Amino acid sequence: MTIHFGTDGWRGVISDTFTFHNLRLVSQAIADAVASEEWLNGGAAGGKPPDRRRMVVGFDTRFLSDRYAVEAARVLAANGYQVFLTTADVPTPTLSHAVKNLGAVAGIMITASHNAPRYNGVKLKSMYGGSALPEQCRRVEVYLNDNEARGRGPNLMDFEQARSTGLLERINPTQAYYEHLRTLINFEAITDGPLRLVVDSMFGSGRGLIKGILQGTGCEVLEVRSEMNPGFGGIHPEPIARYLGPLAGAIAAGHGQLGLATDGDADRIGAMDGRGQYVDAHRILALSLRYLVEQRGWRGKVVKTISTTQMINRLGKKFDLEVVETPVGFNHIADHILRDDVLIGGEESGGMTFRGHIPEGDGILMGLLMLEMVSALKTPLEELVADLLAQVGPAHYARLDLRLARPVSKEHMVERLETQAPASIGGVGVVSVSSLDGVKYMLQDESWLLIRPSGTEPVLRVYAEAPEPGMVDALLSYGRSLAET
Repeated sequence: MTIHFGTDGWRGVISDTFTFHNLRLVSQAIADAVASEEWLNGGAAGGKPPDRRRMVVGFDTRFLSDRYAVEAARVLAANGYQVFLTTADVPTPTLSHAVKNLGAVAGIMITASHNAPRYNGVKLKSMYGGSALPEQCRRVEVYLNDNEARGRGPNLMDFEQARSTGLLERINPTQAYYEHLRTLINFEAITDGPLRLVVDSMFGSGRGLIKGILQGTGCEVLEVRSEMNPGFGGIHPEPIARYLGPLAGAIAAGHGQLGLATDGDADRIGAMDGRGQYVDAHRILALSLRYLVEQRGWRGKVVKTISTTQMINRLGKKFDLEVVETPVGFNHIADHILRDDVLIGGEESGGMTFRGHIPEGDGILMGLLMLEMVSALKTPLEELVADLLAQVGPAHYARLDLRLARPVSKEHMVERLETQAPASIGGVGVVSVSSLDGVKYMLQDESWLLIRPSGTEPVLRVYAEAPEPGMVDALLSYGRSLAET
């Protein structure tokens, strides 16, 4: 069995590669890796040392996620860990916060995040409350391969026995998570300017959380797609425009001045303004950066992935802030948060966080910040976006996900695209080529094209941003032609 951890864990198709048997094997490898000295060295983040025998397990709303979580907990308990298993589905950031809050050495989140309903997966969390570092994930793969070579199966304990012996405890981490969010969000501003809000959790594990924490603020909250539906209505639970019809419909019907959407495990955010216009992660991150600097007076390093808007770079120049670019994957952003004074970090897929929070993308947190922003500035989101684009735009963005018929070698593709870099695209000169993650062509007008294989799916991603929609089309067309050769 070949199992690899991608940009944020291991994912597979349910009943194909993601099976109870394989999950137990992976859980055993995690148990072994977490017990090693290398795990502690890789996850050192200062502060109080974690309890090396304490682990937290959570799960989302996907098919069998609760059962998979129980099996992972049984394996961990059989290896002598004290396991805290959530009583119900929770967002990934809630699980991650619980890892740090309980002083655990690691955590397992059963989720496939924004992927199609047929997938499930494992996100591995380290002691600081964020994604495990690449070297920690590699350690899990080493133990997985070693155990398989030696014919060693997983240790397994009966669930009720684990509970009766005190090795397994059911917990609800939501209240502690709420208390933490209240230290990061200005709820007085929200109370002073109550809004009508529509929240679309896309049938994911973010359901009920934003509405719950806003109780008593005077904010009217309508939830859509908040019931349990493991099939996610037949769509990807990803908060991008083409999947947010119900949110747009609710706003068009007059139910809200602002719309917020979270993905399957609520570590990503998307938004809609009062006119039902989609506001993507690029604009949310840029608006958040500007708000934190101008209204809270914050300064610090800004970290973004290579696929994220150049508006962040322009704001960095405007505010004299260092902007750092990383490969795709929030774990790379988390690495900077653990080492540096990071004001805000985010990626184009909607994962972002800011100072004071755990090093984890959090759709709940960022949705609340959007609500605070609109309330404190007493300005509709559509006007804030228009003002942002007047300052550091225009910026038009699009992405193509090209399904691959066969695996692609990232190394060979990068080498080919680097050596065959064009002099210009769409009549605009190429000024630089980056191979930080895939290949990115930067153009004279600050347009850019990025081509990279996904780390979790058999997909080739093509990203483009430009001042004009026509140039975005030209970039995507060029990217598609390269992908097909």
